[in-house]
Amino acid sequence: MTRKKQSIFAKFLNVTEKVGNALPHPATLFALFAVSVLFISLIASQLGWNAIHPTTSRLIEPVNLLNHDGIHRIMLEMVNNFTGFAPLGIVIVAMLGIGIAESSGLIAAAIRLLVINSPKKYLTFVLVFAGIISNTASDIGYVLLIPLAGTIFLSIGRNPLTGMAAAFAGVSGGFSANLILGTIDPLLAGLSQEAAQIIDPAYEVNPTANYYFMFVSTFLVAIIGTWVTEKVVSPRLGEYTGSLKAESIEKLNHKEKLGLRWAFIVFLALSALILIGLLPENGFLRAPDGSILKSPVIKGVISLLFLFSAVMGIAYGIVAGKFKNDSDVVDGMSASIKTLATYIVLVFFAAQFVAFFKWSHLGEIIAINGAIFLQSINIGSIPLIIAFVILAATINMAMGSASAKWAIMAPVFIPLFMELGYSPELSQVVYRIGDSVTNLISPMMSFFALIIAYFQKYDKNANIGTIISTMIPYTFAFFFAWTLLIIIWMQFGLPLGPGAPLHYNP
Repeated sequence: MTRKKQSIFAKFLNVTEKVGNALPHPATLFALFAVSVLFISLIASQLGWNAIHPTTSRLIEPVNLLNHDGIHRIMLEMVNNFTGFAPLGIVIVAMLGIGIAESSGLIAAAIRLLVINSPKKYLTFVLVFAGIISNTASDIGYVLLIPLAGTIFLSIGRNPLTGMAAAFAGVSGGFSANLILGTIDPLLAGLSQEAAQIIDPAYEVNPTANYYFMFVSTFLVAIIGTWVTEKVVSPRLGEYTGSLKAESIEKLNHKEKLGLRWAFIVFLALSALILIGLLPENGFLRAPDGSILKSPVIKGVISLLFLFSAVMGIAYGIVAGKFKNDSDVVDGMSASIKTLATYIVLVFFAAQFVAFFKWSHLGEIIAINGAIFLQSINIGSIPLIIAFVILAATINMAMGSASAKWAIMAPVFIPLFMELGYSPELSQVVYRIGDSVTNLISPMMSFFALIIAYFQKYDKNANIGTIISTMIPYTFAFFFAWTLLIIIWMQFGLPLGPGAPLHYNP
């Protein structure tokens, strides 16, 4: 009976994979969306769609973008739409710094040190925790930590698939959580800001918008991931019966350890400099009005991310012998930008879509009418949050890129939530929960095929069904625990990050 159910489930997943693979490239999708907005703006203007702004009583009517003025605007502002798209510059700057830290070997060495030196009884927790932290550095968790986790578990006599499942749960299931800002934070914040400005042109969403919530989420995901691994996944997988023997794991050599020490010294020095500039009332890093929330440390956090990553990476690279000259540093930065080639193409079309959506006033009309409908059915804040988490999680099964999905959803749902009195920061954090929990079971996730290859190293019969059946307990556990956390967070009225409230007051 169990086999029959698994077989049906596996067939369903194969169909999902085929349907997802049949979809056009995300860049093509955005191009199609942008063109669709043009024609919808024409239809909406002909049909007389409109909405009355609930606070200003202003009549909002759709703007036809296929008339004389609309076509001229499209042609004249196409370049500005692209170059002025908020996430583009933010992500590029962040990746330049992280590229130095990654190419120097600093991030890989830190992960090895954290995992290898952990006591056996805490090893599962450390793997999940390290997976979450690895998200700061792009794809290093998928490439380094997951296969390393299998090797480590095999070396201590445990099933390597269990170790990889734990690491995968942290890297992918805990994608949005972290103790420090990663590239996803400024990327999503930029998209959220663009969407929020459909309703409020002056609204700003900082990269630190969800920091408090994600800091706490790091420990929640690590604890829940550890519990699921030990109580559900490990007993199910049992002992390893394969033929592979344990491999030796290279410990950090003297140069790598010395490099880490110097990187840590640089971290302390930079942190001390920031504190000196912030703590005194007349500190040089405070805002002109003396506040910390409006200081360049908060509003210019991407500059700090670049500075810390670059200087610590250079310090490590020089001491560890990875950087011989300035060309090595530049090569590391160049390599990180190469990974953004597809993203830059996607952003060009996404920027046009967001701009057209904003110009047409369709976002405001949908948001106001949608808010009126939700208010009329009186769904309540908690069911609304749960429904949005489920929606994001479901869409993630068919479309892998977090930024691509948010670029589509944000212009619709952020204005809608704002009209209901909820902040863009809350909309963003709820989306991030839904987007993360199904990463583990989504065949559309870009590294899913790589995870299958890792599993097949130890189990030649491993396939999509193997991965899904192993990881789906994490999905359910993360969904319930994370959703409960945001509900409790809302009940206590806690800020989601520095200057990031739960509610929006027009």
